This record gives sequence, structure tokens and C-alpha cells, in this order.
Amino acid sequence: MDILKIKDFFKTLGNLTQSSLLSELQAIRDEVNYNLLENRYKQLNNKEGSCPHCQNLKYVKNGKLKGVQNYKCKKCNRSFTAYTGTWLAHIHKKDLLIPYLKLMKEGKTLDEIRDELKINKKTAFDWRHKIIVSISEIEIEPFIGITESDETFFLHSEKGESNLNREARKRGKSVSTRGISDKQVAVIVSADRRKTLNLKVSCLGRITKENINQAIGNMVNERTVLCSDGHVSYKGFALDKSLEHHVLKASLKEHVKEKKFHIQHVNSMYSRLKNWIDKRFLGVATKYLQNYMNWFHVKEKFKPSEFIKKVIELSTVNTLARNDYRNIERKYKLLMNLS
Repeated sequence: MDILKIKDFFKTLGNLTQSSLLSELQAIRDEVNYNLLENRYKQLNNKEGSCPHCQNLKYVKNGKLKGVQNYKCKKCNRSFTAYTGTWLAHIHKKDLLIPYLKLMKEGKTLDEIRDELKINKKTAFDWRHKIIVSISEIEIEPFIGITESDETFFLHSEKGESNLNREARKRGKSVSTRGISDKQVAVIVSADRRKTLNLKVSCLGRITKENINQAIGNMVNERTVLCSDGHVSYKGFALDKSLEHHVLKASLKEHVKEKKFHIQHVNSMYSRLKNWIDKRFLGVATKYLQNYMNWFHVKEKFKPSEFIKKVIELSTVNTLARNDYRNIERKYKLLMNLS
């Protein structure tokens, strides 16, 4: 059909019909531009995936059901699809997921998303956490060259819990204990000059050498030059890993060494992080804090125009995402050594 005739026909439609048509056309365009399962199908069809039930690498195609390709594992004999195990499994209204990701990119609140998409607020909350728990493995490259690492602290929060073992705190109120205590959660923030990042929720209170090792131990090598503050645990970690280590002692107003060794990049980053958590979300429950670190990681690493594409690429191939989402509480208690 001639484009001019389409335009003339569009002008004859009422405002509501025009809006409805535009929304449908945008949804079609989104579906073409952002194929949620493209990477997962490519992975499975190229025999680069694994069974989401037992992680076995050998599987075969097993027909289609309602147009969806089925696969069958040769080890456990269980069937699965491209959805199985991913955050997309058992989600209804999948046509709203791309619009949801757009609103998420824009930083909309749960109330704004609820009103925009006409979904339940609990649904908006669940979708957010299913998405961000699935992008936990962003970096696979090691830190190379000058690498900065420092810790920042968030107040331990049980936001949303109905049964507290302590008196509830007014939102934004600090604790009475001075200094670093087990009422604060340590997050280790590390980055090299190539923008390889790592944000790891580590422990309650002061960090140890083991916490640092768990956070970045598998990301350092002989080409890593570590810069940190004077915390003794960093010194022990660097010695164990045989790393070149430069210590910046703030107490001596030592902020830069040799015009290149400093931790100003990570200090700036965790300032943005704390501002984002405190002002955008008014704080988050500690059990969800690592998920928000994942989200912030994507925001820092990629341009806003790449956000949706990268979240889809990173999240839809994670077949442990649904299991991780269901075990957030258990993993949180193990991490914080809570009974």
C-alpha cells in the first residue's frame, strides 16, 4: 500500500483509535528489534547450551508444542524449552516485558509502572527482581592493569518485613552505634581502567581478607596492579595473590601516587551508587541488595541506548535465574551468617 494512502487513512481515525494503533505498531516494532529469546535459541540450536534441569551438555530437539520448540536431555530424559529455568519461565503477559524494560531503563517507580502497564504492583516488583537476579554474571574478564578497590557500607535493612526482631527504624534514620558495626552491610566495589567492574555484597561489619578474595579473587592475576586504602585486609590479599599493591592513606592526605595510582574512580562510583539507592528507591532490603548491584553494574557499564539489549543478552541465557530468584532469602542468610 502506498505510504501516502496509509497516512491519509490514519488521519481519518479517531484519537483513541490512533493511539491504540500506534501502541500496537510499537509493540510489533519492539518484538522485531528485541527478540527476548533470540540468544537462548541460538545457544540451544548451536549445541552450546545445557539442560536447565541437570546442566548436561547433550540434548536433542523433541518436537514442538503450540509452536514452541521442545528439547530433551539425554541424561535426565526431562524435556525443556528455551524458557525453562530463565526469568521468563511462567511469566504471563510476555508482550508487556519490552515496555516494562523501557520503563525500568527510565527509572520509573513501581507505582508508575503499575499505572502505565495496568499490572499489579506485586507483579511489577516480581518482574524487577526476576530480571536483575538473572544478570549476576556480568563480568568474566580479569582485572588488567591499575585496579581500584574499596568498600562502602549500607545500613542493614529488613524493609518490607512484617515480623521484625527489633524496633522498626524510621526510613533514613541512622543507628545509634558509632563507627562500623554488624548493623552495616559492606559492599566491595572494584574497577580497572578498562571499566571492568565488580560490585559484591560481602558481609556485616568490617571486611576481611577472605571477603576480598571471595569478591575479586578469581578476577586478578599477575597483570593486575591493585590500589586500595590502608585497610590491612587488602595488604594480606595482595601478598597472597603476589600482586603489585599501592596503598593510599587518607589519614595522611595521600590521595594520588605517581599521578596515576588512586582510588578516586571507585569512590566516585560508590557515591553515585549510594545516591541512586537512597534517592531512587529510598533504600532497599539487604536481601535484595546484590540484585540492585547487578542493575547498577549494567547502568554503569553500558550506554542507556544499550540497556534493554544488554539486559536481554545477559539474562535470557541464565538458566539458573528462576532457581536463584526462589532462593534469594536462603542465599542472603548464608551470606550474612544468619540462622
